Amino acid sequence: MSVIDSGNDSGAAGPGRGLWLGLDTGGTFTDAVVLAENRVIASAKSLTTPWNLAIGIGRAIRAVTGGLADGASRADITLVSVSTTLATNAVVENRFSPVCTLLVGFDDSMAARSGLERHGSGAVVRVRGGHDATGEEAAALDESAVERAVADHQDRVEAYAVAANFSVRNPAHEMRVRQLIRARSTKPVTCAHELSSKLDAPRRALTAMLNARLTPQIRHLIEALTQVLAAESIDAPLMIVKGDGSLIRADIALEYPVETVLSGPAASVVGAGFLTGIQDFVVSDMGGTTTDIAVVAGGRPVINADGALVGGWRTMVEAVDVRTSGLGGDSEVGFDRQGRLRVGPRKTMPLSLLAQTFPDVLPRLRMIAALDRPPQYPALFALRNPERAPSTHLSALERSVWEALQLEPLPVSGIVRNAAGLSALQRLADAGLAALAGFTPSDAMHVLDRQQGWCREAAEYGARILALEECNALAAREAASAHALCERTFEHIVRESGRALLTAALGSDPGLEARAGRWGVLGERLIEDTVAGRRFSSVVAACLGLAQPLIAIGAPAAAYYPEVAHRLGARLCIPAHAPVCNAVGAVAGVVSQTVEILVNQSEFNVFRVHDPAGSRDYPESEPALEHAMRVSRELALAAARRAGAAQPHVETSLIKRLAQGPGEGYLAEATARSTATGRPLAGHNAPPPG
Repeated sequence: MSVIDSGNDSGAAGPGRGLWLGLDTGGTFTDAVVLAENRVIASAKSLTTPWNLAIGIGRAIRAVTGGLADGASRADITLVSVSTTLATNAVVENRFSPVCTLLVGFDDSMAARSGLERHGSGAVVRVRGGHDATGEEAAALDESAVERAVADHQDRVEAYAVAANFSVRNPAHEMRVRQLIRARSTKPVTCAHELSSKLDAPRRALTAMLNARLTPQIRHLIEALTQVLAAESIDAPLMIVKGDGSLIRADIALEYPVETVLSGPAASVVGAGFLTGIQDFVVSDMGGTTTDIAVVAGGRPVINADGALVGGWRTMVEAVDVRTSGLGGDSEVGFDRQGRLRVGPRKTMPLSLLAQTFPDVLPRLRMIAALDRPPQYPALFALRNPERAPSTHLSALERSVWEALQLEPLPVSGIVRNAAGLSALQRLADAGLAALAGFTPSDAMHVLDRQQGWCREAAEYGARILALEECNALAAREAASAHALCERTFEHIVRESGRALLTAALGSDPGLEARAGRWGVLGERLIEDTVAGRRFSSVVAACLGLAQPLIAIGAPAAAYYPEVAHRLGARLCIPAHAPVCNAVGAVAGVVSQTVEILVNQSEFNVFRVHDPAGSRDYPESEPALEHAMRVSRELALAAARRAGAAQPHVETSLIKRLAQGPGEGYLAEATARSTATGRPLAGHNAPPPG
């Protein structure tokens, strides 16, 4: 039996004096909350306006601050923090700015393994230089090649990325290349060694390139936020959530935007723990476009040490281990070629929301629903996005479709005639030039009276049209009822959500992770019967379930997760403020920065400390290790203060790797790892930390 638990408004730590404003910019909604001490005192949602983020953000802020009570006002806000899907979406949709990546000391195989050419990363320039595994210079840096690269590409790129071989052992060449670029350009420069201290120069190069390409997108977000906060007379430090759930000052995030990949899912994990006080749980965040699932143990989310994998790109930036599926309240509902119900992964605006926004859509839907044989794509509508104009790179077909669009929604059947035209329209939507609207799970829930707020009549017409479309496609004598179609949509979401939860939970087990997705016939049958709510066998009693509480958040969660939890035998917790949990997590996190310093033997009995300020050799291991630990502590504290931490504390560990030799093993290498953590520095006109 599942139990819906309202949770509580308290968390392990609160903002203390003053008010904290948390924001989350999602694909459909921009959410806002205000925290006082350790509780949410106001929350609001506003539709996201992707063509101009400032509009949706401004509406959300005005709505949440307009609901403050007890004499509180926006003048009392001492901290603002935001989680965002901007970087994640840009990676998934391959929407990037052009950059120039300089590879220092890379040979042919290293350049090929980086994947830069395969990913269409822009200009890639190889430069002589680099270091070896001990940090010694392998070849002199070709400074003239760097200067030529800037001269050749300056007018065609928006940023630069620099990656040198073994820069984590000696960053001198990367830092010199940055100096040379900055002497000739004002455009941002990313150095790979500042993003990861791990070996694997090709992956560091890919991560640096991604960081450079994301810089303009994050700049637009920060500019929009700054503009809105100034207009609303909110004078407070601005933070952004990183992919590991910690916070960083906005101006520092502008230097390292790749660290904000998976910012939204990370904020949901932090918010779920804050709102419930539970330490061990599985969290499922169901939004408009996707469902993100993560496992939390001991109050800390499981971190993917290999780096975030988003849209086929594997970065070297640590992030919350999130499993994402294309299930959301705004996922498009339709049928595949075999006539089977299909939900997602494409996102579309719900018909109930479209009709709420554009009332003239309702009579159009009524007319289409009355036809015995509706036109092609009967439940799809499209419109132009305002304030966006197409580039000159549109194909002839895309240009024709664009010109047929208007600022008011039109039936897709009047815009395109075939599958090629529909694909062109979808490409325009992917590029942000158009918006598509169709039948979604949110519409189904309106018909079933399990969700309210938008135009139910439009949802009902959409369900009738889709049911008739299925009837015609299958040449059936009678169409299934609109109500039955909506129940099937609900059942599909429940089953797929349950399957995603079990897969994520099993995959988080170190003993099962390598076999995730390959459970064998018996395992797959057991998963399928569990999520379908069927008995495994008339003779054998068996089932799978979640051993930890399930925290469900996101606006659609309450409609689906009571049944999901029932089938998985899980204790369900839908906390207060679950629809705005990401915004809570955005402001409830801490600032955390980690620095690693490597010590190895460059030659027998020469222990080299790879200090970013310059390598240093010792004849004995102990002073080398002491030096590494001291430097890692100092750098971690400095990084935390610079990132916005107030009075950070630091924890240091030493990981030794011994090699076999005469007698006991001798020290081959060691890593001093320090993590500095602190609450964000809040207050009006707070000075820059550090």
